[in-house]
Amino acid sequence: MSFEDSGKQILLFTGNSHQELARLVASRLSLRMGTCAVFQKSNQETQVEIQESVRGKDVFILQSGSRDVNDAIMELLIMAYACKTSSAKRIVGVIPYLPYSKQCKMRKRGSIVSKLLASMMCKAGLQHVITMDLHQKEIQGFYEIPIDNLRASPFLIQYIQDQIPGYQNAVIVAKTPAAAKKAQSYAERLRVGMVVIHGEAQVYEADQDREDGRNSPPLHEMGDQAVSGGSKSSGQVWPNSIPASSTDVSRGTSDQSVSTTRRVRTVSKGHFESLELPLLSAKEKPPITVVGDVKGKIAIMVDDIIDDVDPFIAAAAALKERGACKVYVMATHGILSMKNPDVLQESPIDEVVVTNTVPHEGQKLQCQKIKTVDISFIISEAIRRIHYGESMSYLFRNITNDD
Repeated sequence: MSFEDSGKQILLFTGNSHQELARLVASRLSLRMGTCAVFQKSNQETQVEIQESVRGKDVFILQSGSRDVNDAIMELLIMAYACKTSSAKRIVGVIPYLPYSKQCKMRKRGSIVSKLLASMMCKAGLQHVITMDLHQKEIQGFYEIPIDNLRASPFLIQYIQDQIPGYQNAVIVAKTPAAAKKAQSYAERLRVGMVVIHGEAQVYEADQDREDGRNSPPLHEMGDQAVSGGSKSSGQVWPNSIPASSTDVSRGTSDQSVSTTRRVRTVSKGHFESLELPLLSAKEKPPITVVGDVKGKIAIMVDDIIDDVDPFIAAAAALKERGACKVYVMATHGILSMKNPDVLQESPIDEVVVTNTVPHEGQKLQCQKIKTVDISFIISEAIRRIHYGESMSYLFRNITNDD
């Protein structure tokens, strides 16, 4: 059921996002899964029923981001709040893939959604978070609680050494210049070369706004003035038909014509017309360029998330054109939200290697190129160390910020 140490107990719960990973973690810890019911009502509301006592216990809730990401978030928040109101001693969220991690920077007329999600988790009752390979390490600063950002790179590097024959003849490829640091870390640990792709595989978000958004000087509305029907005004005109005078209305004369008045709005900009800020030219994707030699080598692209496969396929095609004999893609989080798995199956990519932080069994059945690396060991060890109050530094030995 659960094990005890000095009067403390541990319970492991999970929602509907990744039950297979939760079972693997429970098996490594010799635990049984905590009993709870998480379901959606007929009106799509999420309901949680904790079916055993959590009073005074350490509760770990394993819930990863999945394709139904909003449902996964609501399940996590409601489960955490249910444990909080049931007097759990400590509530730890185990979130291998943190949802909305890509929305961690301020966009124009947008918001930093990762910060909002962090506030919601803290408010719901989470007191600690275990996650893996955050998209940006700075996301940890959004949380007012401790957060342990585990790394999957040791498992992926071990896979390269064990499962890729002749990896000594490989080069590590950064799909974009932004991924160069991660690629450099892999290359240094494997003692191989490094290549950077720059060009069409990269996506730029150009600023399309041409207006500066000024509302000053204020609009000047001229008083009502009569304008003859045939005259033209350079301003904006609103027709406003009113009786010519109250005397005509009192007389009740129906055959008398009703005069028409118009309001004219003019805008005076004055010296603001000469105010111009220096504008940067819009970014344009140059022709794809591979910086480095891949001829006759095994190309291994590394990234933290693989969701849309089109940029990876375009990069793989460029590598094959330049003489790469094989192309592997390795990522921590394999979301793989592709509508047609045949696109990946028929692509120049020879193999896609991802961890099981996100469930992708359905995609594996339709695409034989997808391989999975199990990371349940490091998650279970992190849970054990937090429960017993042991140091976590052993799990980060030889880990740098670039990993």
